[in-house]
Amino acid sequence: MDAELSRLLDAQGGVMTSAQALTYLTRRGLEDQLNCTALQRIWHGIYGYGEVNTALRLRGLDLAAGTSIAVCMATAAAAYGFDTERTTDLHVLNPGGRQLRSTDGLVVHRRAGAPLTSVSGRSATAPSWTAIEVARSLRRPRALATLDAALRSGTCSRDELHQALRRQSGRRGIVRARELLDLASPLAESPMESEARLVMIDGGLPPPGLQYEVVDLTGRVWRLDFAWPEYRVAAEYDGVDWHSGPEAFRRDRRRTAALQDLGWAVVAIVADDVRYRPGELVRRLEMRLERASAA
Repeated sequence: MDAELSRLLDAQGGVMTSAQALTYLTRRGLEDQLNCTALQRIWHGIYGYGEVNTALRLRGLDLAAGTSIAVCMATAAAAYGFDTERTTDLHVLNPGGRQLRSTDGLVVHRRAGAPLTSVSGRSATAPSWTAIEVARSLRRPRALATLDAALRSGTCSRDELHQALRRQSGRRGIVRARELLDLASPLAESPMESEARLVMIDGGLPPPGLQYEVVDLTGRVWRLDFAWPEYRVAAEYDGVDWHSGPEAFRRDRRRTAALQDLGWAVVAIVADDVRYRPGELVRRLEMRLERASAA
């Protein structure tokens, strides 16, 4: 690559306009650079060097707009560490006095008055505002997962989330978000645990304790995803990687035996139980709780 072009890319954070590229390259030369992946087409008229990640795509937008772009929704949530949806689209705020348009991979929002802060050197809607705004746009199970994750991230408090609810009062989905915030907990360790907990609550089960610690007969501490300690009944969400390897399998066996020695009954839960057989899951748990209560 041309040395002057490399210096330009370094100075601009790895991005350049097509006009800048054609100062140093012919059109055929630019196509050659794209074909051998030395350069990547990021946006219309914007090219980049290196891995095409969120940071590079945002720098490309900055260059195209002539100003630093603020992020919102899922992109801001990812920056704060509580994006549960793993969307690949960039969500940004339309900069004042300019006109960005949504396109493939880019969603432009207009949010007058949204509070902004800085994360990793870029403006973003404030964490609590972001969490409520994302939760408003999702189905109930995923909305609870977002609120759980926001609390767990430590970037915002429950009080701040309530303040954001009041500031977004009257907007679509706000009633659902308000109801779910009362159920949200920083103790949920994964989105599927959040979904499973909502199935239990919607099914009329007593609210379970989360990440409940049990000390076995040898003094070892085991943590349970969901627990009803007064009944010695627990539920564990098993992800696809739960038994990934012999050591994990052995640990699971030791854990099960230790809990059985203490009189605990453990109900295993998988994703299909939560999403496709919620009624059956609730009935299984009800039966365990009823048996324990009658014993």
